[in-house]
Amino acid sequence: MSSVREFVSLESATGRRNGAGFRPCQGLYHRPSTGPSPRVAFVATHYNVDFSEHYLGPHLAERGFGFLGWNTRFRGVEDHFLLEHALIDIGAGLRFLRERAGVETIVLLGNSGGGSLMAAYQSQAHGVTIDAAPDLPLPDALGDLPAADLYVSLNAHGGRPEVLTAWMDPSVNDESDPFATDASLDMYAPENGPPYDEAFQARYRVAQIARNERITDWALAELDAVKARGGFDRLFPLYRVWADLRFMDPDIDPSERVPRSCYAGDPARANRSTLGIGRANTLRTWLSMWSLRTSGCRGAPHLARIREPSLVVQSLGDTGVFPSDARAIHDALGAEDKGLELVSGAHYFEEGEERRAEIAELIGDWVRARA
Repeated sequence: MSSVREFVSLESATGRRNGAGFRPCQGLYHRPSTGPSPRVAFVATHYNVDFSEHYLGPHLAERGFGFLGWNTRFRGVEDHFLLEHALIDIGAGLRFLRERAGVETIVLLGNSGGGSLMAAYQSQAHGVTIDAAPDLPLPDALGDLPAADLYVSLNAHGGRPEVLTAWMDPSVNDESDPFATDASLDMYAPENGPPYDEAFQARYRVAQIARNERITDWALAELDAVKARGGFDRLFPLYRVWADLRFMDPDIDPSERVPRSCYAGDPARANRSTLGIGRANTLRTWLSMWSLRTSGCRGAPHLARIREPSLVVQSLGDTGVFPSDARAIHDALGAEDKGLELVSGAHYFEEGEERRAEIAELIGDWVRARA
């Protein structure tokens, strides 16, 4: 069965059409090219990455499903992300599926960073628990999100603050200096490993959390200072976020991954580059997305509120999400009907379309048994 796709462009309750003409919510709806309109459809969204041409879209459409690769207003502008408005934009996509595409059953596909975002969406569709960004009202539209029917986590990070903290370099001792380093916490210093002994691992993890907390302390104080000077917010850079010990040490959280690698290639080189998640933020975006203390993007509290049937799929060759992450997501889910599948492959199954088709079949079979 072949597939076609159509461009979808929508406003949301808090996102209007730009003066240049574009609407804030955009994506591609993939569907079979022949036969009746799908009654079951997936929707996939990320915090920042463009998911309109998601690699599973055509594969699932060829198997009779609809697939909405959906982007919020924050696609490509992660530095201004606010969770409450992203969820409202996702809701516009679900309304399209139900009201215009005629879909009866909607499956949230939480892929990569989108795992915790889609979990937050379903959680808040069951009742609002998150707080607004500082000094901003919580939009009324957040209380009117249509819920989905099934949830799939695919190679997903546990949460936005969780993954950033796990990847943070705790040897940074001056946030304004990309190169200032505490050698005793430098995972790339040969005297520290790999392999990394248990004492170093424990000290390292404590220091990673402490770095996240220090930035939150600074962001809160800096926000007050900005407002005192008549401003509203400001941008700031974040350096060195390719420093998960698991990148270098395959004995920590063993899997089929290639040792000494990360999504950006060589971890040591990437860590000193300008690449990386969270590399620029407004103060409010840090507090909304990345802070362990204040962010509504932590995964576990939202996963616990998902009662709908749920599936966790994790590839063992993934260099940025690991088996313990997948098991933690599975354990945190509130659903009674939940499953965990550990499979071979890379993060986006880049090894080929045949492997992607197999993953689409696995997920499709699970959905068919419940839709």
